[in-house]
Amino acid sequence: MNPDDRHHDWHLTEDLDEFLAHAGDFLRSRPAPHTVALTVTDALRKRGPRLYGDGAPVFGWLAEPGGAVRAALFRTPPHPWNITPVTAEEADALAARLLELGHTVPGVLAERETAAAFTAAWERRAGDRGALRERQRLYRLADLAVPEPAPEGRARVAGAADRELLARWFEEFADATDQRGFMDPGAWADARIANGGVTFWETPDGVPVAMAGVTPEVAGQLRVAPVYTPAHLRGRGYAGAVTAEVSRVALKAGTEVLLFTDLANPTSNGLYRRLGYRPVADFAVYGFEAGPRG
Repeated sequence: MNPDDRHHDWHLTEDLDEFLAHAGDFLRSRPAPHTVALTVTDALRKRGPRLYGDGAPVFGWLAEPGGAVRAALFRTPPHPWNITPVTAEEADALAARLLELGHTVPGVLAERETAAAFTAAWERRAGDRGALRERQRLYRLADLAVPEPAPEGRARVAGAADRELLARWFEEFADATDQRGFMDPGAWADARIANGGVTFWETPDGVPVAMAGVTPEVAGQLRVAPVYTPAHLRGRGYAGAVTAEVSRVALKAGTEVLLFTDLANPTSNGLYRRLGYRPVADFAVYGFEAGPRG
């Protein structure tokens, strides 16, 4: 079928409730690959549509004949579009639909093949130039292997008194991972403090030296993010110790544990494999530079 005949099978809305009414069951049918969509929509439902930026979030789903949902997507500006796996034909139809509706497409995050297919379709239809920005790997925890010997110190859940430090470390993490400006550091700290979503590793005298965050549990799973150690404290086992601790707590609660890594960072990928994390799928992030418009 010609993709131009299918582009109206993609339905877009700014109404989160409408999106979840259509695509919620689909997202929960494969919670690990859909982890980002599940956690972001859960956060938006609980904390409001401006949680991740100033622009209105946009959601969408691909309906098959008969109404069954085949794929979903969303965007919280200024982040790129997040798309669940689709075929090259479906990606082309989506590009046609977004172009028809006048949506901004600064980038795309999806499983590797889908990201490449959409990028090719958008380049062809919109004339923009796509560039690979990051390769990611989604991991699932299998059997936890706690690092031994552990560094001196202990784990502690961050509280209200830690807000300034959390905001500063989140800003440093965002700078290091080229994500600055995607979320206000203070708002991030407040959200994580409210749900006990950050754990420190601290020295015996009570000085925090690393942190590991976790998203709230959705569909029986949570995701470890972010993990951060200030540059001058790295190489001492703090990140492994705090990641192992939040992973242990999640497993004890009966929750599946996921995390993403940047494949360009062999240190973090090696660490998580040693802790017992196993690959689920590879993802890619593409950015676009606007080409000439007719």
